[in-house]
Amino acid sequence: MASAAEIAHAAELLCAGKLVAIPTETVYGLAANALDEAAVQRIFATKGRPHSSPLIVHVADVAMARELAAEWTPQAEALAARFWPGPLTIIVPKRDVVPDIVTAGLPSVALRMPAHPVALALISAAQVPLAAPSANRFTQLSPTSAQHVRDGLGDAVDFVLDGGPCRVGIESTVVSLAGPIPRILRPGMISRTQIEDVIGPVETGAGAESPGQHPKHYSPRTRVVIGNAPTEGRGIRLDATNMPQDAATFAEQLYGKLHELDGQGYDWIAVELPPDTPEWAGVRDRIIRASH
Repeated sequence: MASAAEIAHAAELLCAGKLVAIPTETVYGLAANALDEAAVQRIFATKGRPHSSPLIVHVADVAMARELAAEWTPQAEALAARFWPGPLTIIVPKRDVVPDIVTAGLPSVALRMPAHPVALALISAAQVPLAAPSANRFTQLSPTSAQHVRDGLGDAVDFVLDGGPCRVGIESTVVSLAGPIPRILRPGMISRTQIEDVIGPVETGAGAESPGQHPKHYSPRTRVVIGNAPTEGRGIRLDATNMPQDAATFAEQLYGKLHELDGQGYDWIAVELPPDTPEWAGVRDRIIRASH
C-alpha cells in the first residue's frame, strides 16, 4: 500500500501537470489535474485515446462534485448519499471551470467519488479533482494491479501509486442525469435494480456522454471468443469450472485472469457468457466488448 510520503509526492506531481497512475476500487486510473487542460491532453496522448471519448472526474467528496456541477439535483444527491464513495459515476451538467477537453466538448461532466483510501487521500492532498480513465492503452485490457500499469504503460506515466489489487475489478456504472430521464449508459457492479431503488425508473442504452462505448474495448491481445471453443489453435476456457459463480467475485477476478492468460501464448480464450440478469450486466458488457 502506498505510503503517506508517496501520496504527498504524487500530489505534488499532479499539481505540476504530471501523470500519476492511481488505485481505485474498480481499476487503476491514469490521473491528471482535471482543471489543467495541458495535463489532461497528456492523458489522451499517452493512452492513444480519441478526444471524442469523455473522461470521468474523480472527487474527494460531494462538496467538490458540486463545485464542478452546474446543477446538482435531488437525484444526484440521493445517488451520492447511497453509493459514494463507490463504483457509480454520475453525469450532470458542468460548470465552465471544467475544460471542454475533459468532457469531449459536451455540456455535461461525469463525476465519481472512488472507494479507495489511497485515491481519496491523494485527491485531498492535491486539492484538485482528477480526470482518470483506466491506466492502459485505449481499448486494451484495464489494469487491476500496479504491475499491470507498469507492464502496459512503462515510463509513459510519471509515477505509479500502488494500492494493491482492485476489489471491484471492472469499471464503474455510469448513470446520466443530464437529460429529462435518468439513463444508465454503462453497466457496472451497481445494478439498474439498485439505482431504481433510489431514484425510480431509469432507461438504459449507450450515449456519447459516457466512456467505454466503443464496440471493441477492455480487450486482451489474445482473441476472446464467447461460447464454444474454436477447434483450431491452442486455447483455454473460462467457465463454471474455473471461475466464481457469483457476479461480484467473477468481476473482481475477470481482468486479472485475462491479464494472466494473455501472457501465456494462447491463440484464444473462450468465455462462457453469464446470465442476462441485472447483477451480471456489467460483466456481460465487458466480455462482449472484449470479444468484438
